[in-house]
Amino acid sequence: MTKTIEDYRRFISGRAGNHCQNGFTPKQFNDLLKIHQKNALDFALNEGRSAMFLDTGLGKSFIELEFARQCQEETGKPSLILTPLAVAGQIVREGEKFNIDARQIKEQSEVGSGVMVANYERLPKLDPDSFGAIILDESSILKSFGGKTSEMICSAFAKTPYRMAATATPAPNDHMEIGQHSNFLGAMPGPEMLSRWFIADQSKMGKYRLKGHAVESFWEWVASWSRCATMPSDLGGDDTGYILPDVIRQVHTVERDIMDDVPEGMLFAIPEINATSFHKEKRRTLQERCELAAELANHGKPVTVWCETNDESALLAKLIPDSVEVFGSQSAEEKERRLLGFANGDYRVIVTKPKLAGFGVNWQHCAHAVFASISFSYEQHYQAVRRSQRFGQSEQVKNDIIISDTEKSVWDIVHRKAKDHDSMKTEMSKAMKRAQNNVDLRVKYGSRDKLQFPEWLGE
Repeated sequence: MTKTIEDYRRFISGRAGNHCQNGFTPKQFNDLLKIHQKNALDFALNEGRSAMFLDTGLGKSFIELEFARQCQEETGKPSLILTPLAVAGQIVREGEKFNIDARQIKEQSEVGSGVMVANYERLPKLDPDSFGAIILDESSILKSFGGKTSEMICSAFAKTPYRMAATATPAPNDHMEIGQHSNFLGAMPGPEMLSRWFIADQSKMGKYRLKGHAVESFWEWVASWSRCATMPSDLGGDDTGYILPDVIRQVHTVERDIMDDVPEGMLFAIPEINATSFHKEKRRTLQERCELAAELANHGKPVTVWCETNDESALLAKLIPDSVEVFGSQSAEEKERRLLGFANGDYRVIVTKPKLAGFGVNWQHCAHAVFASISFSYEQHYQAVRRSQRFGQSEQVKNDIIISDTEKSVWDIVHRKAKDHDSMKTEMSKAMKRAQNNVDLRVKYGSRDKLQFPEWLGE
């Protein structure tokens, strides 16, 4: 009997473990929900444990709040939404807008009935068993398989009946990172995912890539426990009013003196950027990049100035007198106060790092961002850009990006990751549409299931 590629694809698809439904029939939805939000919620509540891979501005916060409210009514126990720094208060205000009672908490003694909202930093002070549902806002925090935070979250809520993970960047670096979302939701352990659909990439130590014949099967499995959308129409909604403003990017290059810090035996320094030399290289152009950033930000309108190191942050705050600085050693309360102060217009310029303020906050009042420094992280850059490039932004967004001439390779890497992420979201969206049209897609997964082989393998 002749074996075809299609036969093998069917064999792989038959082995794919899909997420078991563990949810309930939704009750009356909030009247303020839009069609795409209702469709996403209907899926999430019926599944019980799911991921919402929705682009910024599509209303993830409202979806999270309504999911939490319905789960609270179903279980009789409070629901918990965990958020990045400064986002908790924002979600509480979103709840007020949509008539959902949400309360920000800092410790277990403050837990009451309804929807509780807390920063990730507060998790050690909370009792996970007291909640009937857990929602992870900006769940890309799970991306690291071995991260202590990821392990703590997955372990703490392993028995929580209803779970949701929500982010616009589920796998900013590679497809492997989806495995941690799957692990958190109980769809499949990360190592099991890797063994089924991935192969070790011999060119990159510790990295894996999707098997060519398993691409379709993999995305169908992801679609069984998640929804992905860049526009409302991806979820059956109306795109009217959801057209993003354009981003105008201008790259400014600062030349590094190749005679500076010449190695012994060399006539001049050979520029090289890698993880080891990254910060050393940045120090060589610190003054020039920060002075240029301050000059670009000096126009009287709101500006976000992004940086990567403490030295850059301190110098920028000094060069821009009407700025507020947010940095790592500040208390959580002080960071939140300053971030919200900028959002409310109390400060014209904010100086901070993408890893501190690049997630969750809404800064539509600001249409200009200056990147005094960049890193290898596409996720952080993307999230930083989208603080201002959001639905509701009335102006064209301008991004000034300052790099040294030795950092061109870093910028190229960010661009490559951007293309990879766009490709991933395209494949996910296609799989979502196939899943919605295929009622037989969901196959129960369990580690004790007997392996089924196609007949042709025994011939």
